[in-house]
Amino acid sequence: MKSSYKHSIHKPSIAVIGLKGLPAFGGAATVGENLIGELHAQYCFTIFSVKSHAQSDYSLGDVKQVVLPGCIWKKINVLMYYIQAAIAVLFAKRGTFDIIHLHHTDAAFIAPFLRLRYKLILTSHARPQDGGKWSTFVKIFFRINERIAVHSANVFTTVSKSLRDLYKRKYNIDAQYIPNGVNAQLKDNGISSKTSEPYIFFSAGRIIPIKGLHLLIEALKKIDYKGSLKVAGNIDHLPEYKTQIMQQAQGLNIEFLGLIKDKAKLLAYAQGAQLFVMPSLTEAMSIMLLEVGLMKTPMLVSDIEAITNVFDDDEVLFFKSGDVNNLAEKLKLALAEKDMMHDLANKAFDKLMKRYQWKDIAWQYAHLYNSLLNSDNANKTTL
Repeated sequence: MKSSYKHSIHKPSIAVIGLKGLPAFGGAATVGENLIGELHAQYCFTIFSVKSHAQSDYSLGDVKQVVLPGCIWKKINVLMYYIQAAIAVLFAKRGTFDIIHLHHTDAAFIAPFLRLRYKLILTSHARPQDGGKWSTFVKIFFRINERIAVHSANVFTTVSKSLRDLYKRKYNIDAQYIPNGVNAQLKDNGISSKTSEPYIFFSAGRIIPIKGLHLLIEALKKIDYKGSLKVAGNIDHLPEYKTQIMQQAQGLNIEFLGLIKDKAKLLAYAQGAQLFVMPSLTEAMSIMLLEVGLMKTPMLVSDIEAITNVFDDDEVLFFKSGDVNNLAEKLKLALAEKDMMHDLANKAFDKLMKRYQWKDIAWQYAHLYNSLLNSDNANKTTL
């Protein structure tokens, strides 16, 4: 395995743990892929991935992807991935890596061990204990990991202003906020938006209660919606919720597309929609929201802090989070006032181009990498 770490050019070497696999099809992996795509000429990245999420033939310049074997027992697959990745970097030849970039606070249990040998930057993408029907034991595990995360990393970053503020209140630490962004090239990649009929689009990697699909379906019934709703995402994650959604969906024209890993195909659905609805009850900083904005698709979204921190009400149409009646009212408005919605979409696109392009955001991470590298060099000089 050590031969997999070798790079053709001598540059600072960064091991990346937590993306789970490239090419990305959503979430933190998309963040990491864009970050690496912008910075791979300056740094040697080695990505530790898991077989279930990665393509072994992935190629991007001098970037290396080490694919670790998965675990037969799916419930501990991610846990075993983190342990395997930690062992791999801890037993790598001295000088192989200069920095470890660890993604996700639920991986923080390996952070103290990584710190024995390396400078560590840890990025929080969300609070996992806030989503899904986790057992009490798992939620305790997540809380313990969060505490380890904020105190173990040399540099602790978050993709969300609301998370940054929460960490300040809860732990009295100053997490560094670096937002997620968009790859402007996606808007010109030749995807087609042609469709035979108008439709509303909903998308989530995992369709769980906090994503609010049940609220959207109920609201559509309230306005007697006769059009089509296309739903992208894994609806099998929580069987009980799937049963609820399927029962609710009766009487509506809903097409369940499943989890779409092909980015171009997913964005084609987003671009072709007359309206994208994000009724989430909680988010960190949604990549999907940003990429839909990049497609200039009109957006109706809940007024949670994670979204209001990015867009204003002259760029998207908001509804009161969790309020089905208000969502129904705003659905009628959005479907009736097409010119207004397209004007909002154009303004959202303009903001993304000015403030949220990866080519600009990535250099904020580069600054942190360089600070860690320089501090390490200073310590060596002193010694």
